Amino acid sequence: MTLKEIAREAGVSISTVSRVINNTDSKVASPEVKERIWEVVRRTGYVPNPAAKGLKLGQTGSKTRSHSLFCLFARTPNAPDDPFFSSLARSVEIEAFKQDYILKSSFTSFDITKAETCRMILDTDVSGGVILGRCDKPTLKFLKQHFHYVVYTGLNGIDANFDQILCDGYGASTCAMEYLIGLGHRHIGYLGETSIENRYQGYLDCLEKHQLPFDSSYVAPVPFSSNGGYQGARKLLEQQPGLTAIFCGNDITAIGAMRGIKDHGLKIPRDISVISIDDIDTAQYLSPMLTTVHIPVDAMGSTAAKTLIDRIDGGHTLPMKIYLPFHIAKRESCGAPRS
Repeated sequence: MTLKEIAREAGVSISTVSRVINNTDSKVASPEVKERIWEVVRRTGYVPNPAAKGLKLGQTGSKTRSHSLFCLFARTPNAPDDPFFSSLARSVEIEAFKQDYILKSSFTSFDITKAETCRMILDTDVSGGVILGRCDKPTLKFLKQHFHYVVYTGLNGIDANFDQILCDGYGASTCAMEYLIGLGHRHIGYLGETSIENRYQGYLDCLEKHQLPFDSSYVAPVPFSSNGGYQGARKLLEQQPGLTAIFCGNDITAIGAMRGIKDHGLKIPRDISVISIDDIDTAQYLSPMLTTVHIPVDAMGSTAAKTLIDRIDGGHTLPMKIYLPFHIAKRESCGAPRS
C-alpha cells in the first residue's frame, strides 16, 4: 500500500494523506476526511517507510524498522463507540504513527474471556499496548502475564506496576460540584457509576465539605452511557422533584440525562442544571450547550503513546505517573437554582 493508493481509496489528494498521517497541519482536512484516511490506513496495515521519511527530512540514522501496538478498551464492551475513548485511541494512533509505530489491533476486556478471540490476541505480534480506562484485576493479571510493555491512561488510577497517564477524575468531580454549589445549588443529584469510582467519591466528599446532607435517593447508579443517563434522570426526577442540579459522571451520560429532563417537561437550566466531565466535541453543539469539565484527551493519548514507546526503546525503566490538568468549560446548561 502506498500513499497514492490510500489517497485513491479515500478520495483525496496524496498531499492531504501525507499531511494527515504525519500530523503536519491540523487544519488540512475535516474530521470526516481524516477519519476516512485513518480507516484506510488501519484496514490495509499501511506502514511508513522510515528510511525514505528520513531522507525526505534530510536525516540520517533513522530507524529502519517499525513496531506495532494495541489498544485495550477496558471500561465497557461498547467503549470503541464511546466518543471519549475513540478520541483517546485516535490520539494514541496518531502519535505512534509519527514515531513509525502502527496501532495494529484493538480489543476489549470482554474479548479476553472468549477463547477464540483470546488466542487471536495472544498471537498478535505487538511490541506493547495502551489500556484505555480502568480495568478489573483479572484483566490486569492477563496483561502482566502476556505483555511486557503496557501503559495505562484514564481518570481513575490503577493498582498496577505500569506507567500511568492520568487526569484526576476525583479533582474533576470536585471542580464540577464546587461550581454548582457556588451557583447556589444545595439539592444536587449524581448520575453514573459508583463502584470504585473516584468521580462518585468526589461528589460525596464535596457534599460533606459543605455540610450538605447525603441522600441515597439523590443518586442513580447507572452505566456511563446515554441510556443510563436517560433512565437515571427520569428515576431521580420522579423520586426527588426537589432537585435543582444533576452532576453526571461523563458527557455521554449527561446527553441522555438532558433528554430525560426534557421529556419530564423541565427546562435546562431554568428548572434544573446539568454538569458533567469529559468535554467531548458534541458537548458544545447541544441545546443548551453542555457545561463540563474539560479533560485533555488528545494529550492523554499522545503522552501515553510517547511514554510506552520510550519504555520499549529503553528510555526509562521505573514506572511513572504523569498527571495532566483539567479545567471547567462554562456553557449554557448551568444556572442559579430556581426559587
